[in-house]
Amino acid sequence: MKNKNSIGLNDPLYHTCHAKPVTRRDFIAQGFMAGMGTALSGSVLSLFANPGQAHAALSSDLEALKSSCGIATQGAGKIPFIVFDLAGGANISGSNVLVGGRGGQLDFLSTSGYSKLGLPGDTIPSIANPDTGMSDFINTELGLAFHSDSAFLRGIQDKLNLTNRANVNGAVIPARSENDTGNNPHNPMYGINKVGSDGSLLTLIGSRNSDSGGNSMAPAAMIDTSKRPTKVDRPSDVTGLVDTGDLVGLLSQQDSVAVMESIQRISAMKLGKVNTQITTDDVLKDLVNCGYVKSADIADRFGDPSSLNPELDADIVGESGIFSQEEFDGESEFRKTASTMKLVINGFAGAGTITMGGFDYHTGDRATGEVRDLRAGRCMGACLEYAARVGVPLMMYVCSDGSVASNGMIDDSVNGRGKGVWTGDNSSTASSFFLVYNPNGTPQLIGATPDTQAQHQQIGYMRNDASVETAATPAANNVNLLVETVILNYMALHGEQGNFGSLFPQNGLGNAVLMDSLTAFEPIVNGVIA
Repeated sequence: MKNKNSIGLNDPLYHTCHAKPVTRRDFIAQGFMAGMGTALSGSVLSLFANPGQAHAALSSDLEALKSSCGIATQGAGKIPFIVFDLAGGANISGSNVLVGGRGGQLDFLSTSGYSKLGLPGDTIPSIANPDTGMSDFINTELGLAFHSDSAFLRGIQDKLNLTNRANVNGAVIPARSENDTGNNPHNPMYGINKVGSDGSLLTLIGSRNSDSGGNSMAPAAMIDTSKRPTKVDRPSDVTGLVDTGDLVGLLSQQDSVAVMESIQRISAMKLGKVNTQITTDDVLKDLVNCGYVKSADIADRFGDPSSLNPELDADIVGESGIFSQEEFDGESEFRKTASTMKLVINGFAGAGTITMGGFDYHTGDRATGEVRDLRAGRCMGACLEYAARVGVPLMMYVCSDGSVASNGMIDDSVNGRGKGVWTGDNSSTASSFFLVYNPNGTPQLIGATPDTQAQHQQIGYMRNDASVETAATPAANNVNLLVETVILNYMALHGEQGNFGSLFPQNGLGNAVLMDSLTAFEPIVNGVIA
């Protein structure tokens, strides 16, 4: 099939088989609402290029007061966590991340099953090259097996340095979710916070002004309204997080900090000689004193207006950056991603959600989905590469509301790449996956043998016809339990999976033995990042 009427990368998707979009989530799924993600302006993260040298220390007397005043400067020390919420029902299984039977990703499905997943018979992973005896359609350089022509993979490879790919591994979770709706409770943000993730400026962030921070909902039982994600998808959202006052504009940053330190000392001496005649005298004085300490600390860490601007971070934008200046200026999704990864990976926010719209791409062609998957892959690769440059671990989770399927028709256009046309929604072909970057080496799968490891790398499985086996795991047919499985795996990276039952006493993951079967990796940190 030749695609005569190609759909642009940022064009909205019109479906004669769908009702007109009426909700915010409907508009996002069909691409009518694009990410406004203008660049976070700054390089607070550049301060964290060496986490041990985040900023110049305050004078020793004020530095000693920061802890008693509850002032956090480097987050909670947990692994940064980023969600990619692909609104509309993106393809993940088969054409991107390989999904197989009981034996794992390489327990191959039927030819007709792969056809439903958009792979024609001559590109399925079970075909061996007669010259090598190996498949030309399997790529495992990220640990997790992708189809060699996966658009996600090509995008990740475009941004993730070759040497850093060896320190990545991942797992896929075949799991149904409903098509074309943001009502799927895919978002694990609140649970990630409950197990300890936090930031020095913000607890949670998201690119959408919603209770979850993304397109999909958060499980109702996990929502803590006091931790509602702060919307971050443009530079002004970030630069507005901190107000250093007018003094920094009048004096140098160093002089401004010195003035604020002096004000704190003078105030503390005066307060020591004053009796306010208030019953809560000590509490009031502590509040006043800590207010001055906080002001000095903010001026110290953020007095440089470039400190929160990703565009000024040489690791993110520029000649040696992850994005060229032209890419950054020309693509809002890159700016949105840069803003989120700068805050999260540097510990200013504990976790963040990046929503990308327009993934309801069963448009009678393949090209539309391929170019959108490629851009999403570049954003994923950017997050992994930035974590590598900063030198901290990262867990990145990718989900979508439902999925798509092909009827076997082929799109031979340039961007269609000779693959199966997406002809309709199909929740039975859905999966989610996560990738883990570890600066200290490849994350190790649980299991003493390759066969056991394969069953931990694919949590659940598909039937031969490429339908999710809904009885394989608790997560396979319950999105709430899919979220619990993701949180369990996040805790396991810290060696804290044994605390899951006490933190989530009403969980549906079963006993310890079952939980172990739902866990992919050995710990990569001991409780917190060293």
